[in-house]
Amino acid sequence: MRRIPARSPAAALLLAAALTLSACSAGSGGSSAPDAGGSGSGENGGTTGVVVALTGEPANLDFTTTAGAAIPQALMANVYEGLVEIDQDGTVQPLLASSWDISEDRTTYTFTLQPDVTFNNGAAFTAEDVKFSLERVKSDWLSSLKTKMDVVESVTVLSDTEVQVQLSRPSNAWLFDLGTPVGAMFDASGVADLASTAVGTGPFTIEAWNRGESIDFAARPDYWGTAPKVDTATLRYFADAVATTNALRSGDVDVVYNMQAPELLPTFDGDDGFQVLEGTSNGEIVLSMNNARAPFNDIRVRQAVLHAVDRQAVLDTAWSGYGTLVGAPVPPTDPYYEDLNNTYPYDPEKARALLAEAGAENLDITFTVPTRPYATAVSEIVVSQLAEVGINATIESAEFPAVWLDRVFTRHDYDMSVVLAVESRDVLTMFNNPDYYLGYDNARIKDTAAAADAADEAGYVSGMQEVVRTINDDAAANVLFLFPNIVVAKAGVTGLPANSVTEALDLGAVGWQ
Repeated sequence: MRRIPARSPAAALLLAAALTLSACSAGSGGSSAPDAGGSGSGENGGTTGVVVALTGEPANLDFTTTAGAAIPQALMANVYEGLVEIDQDGTVQPLLASSWDISEDRTTYTFTLQPDVTFNNGAAFTAEDVKFSLERVKSDWLSSLKTKMDVVESVTVLSDTEVQVQLSRPSNAWLFDLGTPVGAMFDASGVADLASTAVGTGPFTIEAWNRGESIDFAARPDYWGTAPKVDTATLRYFADAVATTNALRSGDVDVVYNMQAPELLPTFDGDDGFQVLEGTSNGEIVLSMNNARAPFNDIRVRQAVLHAVDRQAVLDTAWSGYGTLVGAPVPPTDPYYEDLNNTYPYDPEKARALLAEAGAENLDITFTVPTRPYATAVSEIVVSQLAEVGINATIESAEFPAVWLDRVFTRHDYDMSVVLAVESRDVLTMFNNPDYYLGYDNARIKDTAAAADAADEAGYVSGMQEVVRTINDDAAANVLFLFPNIVVAKAGVTGLPANSVTEALDLGAVGWQ
């Protein structure tokens, strides 16, 4: 039996300091909110606060039923917490669970919970809440992420501070998944209106949600762990990327998180009043093709698209060269990453030959593009490259999140699209479910993925590499590049790590010098 050691609440909070992507999250924001200006280092009666500018607002506050990363970005680590968390190295660490035991056959997990933890409504957090939360994923969640809990066979309460989870088989992925939104802990009395009310164990409460403008957080005086470094925090949402940098220069915000206008970065060079962090993320810019309908139900057409697109040119032109070419839907931080950039080299002649073989010359398609800065920039160059091989793509703008989520993600009514997929280790979320919006037939990878998940560590890595190679061979989607994590902030802001490893934008570690 393996024993996972306890970690102090202070260490837990320090390791949870991951500010992550806003991208595939929500739609266009609005103007400034009243009293939402940058609050600085505590000149206002001793109260400290931080204001973060973003370009993607949540559609609502319920990530259990609503797709998009803007909701967990705002709420995970701030309002909601899980039994475990993922640190900056991608390693699972204790959080609400102080420790756990794993049976020799790797199917039984016994968690010991942190003592004296309460939800922000005053209710005590106990093993009953763990049972309720994990079982609720399978019964009430609508998000496609719910499949990550399919391996859970039963949850048994042993005492107020001990809970046992029985898996139907060993799973390499399950404990990591507990550190993502699907592992969030809920209070049974606090789920009646998740779309507008968030009840969690985290360090903040939501004081106000000004739809189209901002979300205001207040630090909890009764938080079980290390207190946040600010008393208040505000996420302000803007309609475009340029507006975020203007707000930073005018002093209305303190941080531009996941900057969506990299061409403006040189304007901050040499300015001692600001700091620029350039890091990486696990978010992939995915050129989506609807595998379930013509013309992209033909593998030759999909392969033609991959050969027709010069991904380096897309990166250089659309995103000023910031980002990383990965060649597959797996970031380098995942244990089964392989460099597959050479699988589909830029080759317009081969693309035309594949289209001719498929009888798809002079092809007309609709390119449904969400109203996000990266999507607009990417779509323009992709359209011009596709035109060179005889694919005539007509751009159709779809307001994000409402219209895009309904038309593309939910109803699958599209030919081609582009979106930033930011969920951690999401390759099986995207490709191991034929009902997912990509429409990829998972028959070729399903058994391999299941065997890899149940294997030992080496078998997990080799099995998942085989899965990813199969997806790549099938040209199921075109990962254009790995999105950078660019943060621009006032010089005095601290606690802003360069890299992002989960969806959560953790405000608890952000402070001032």
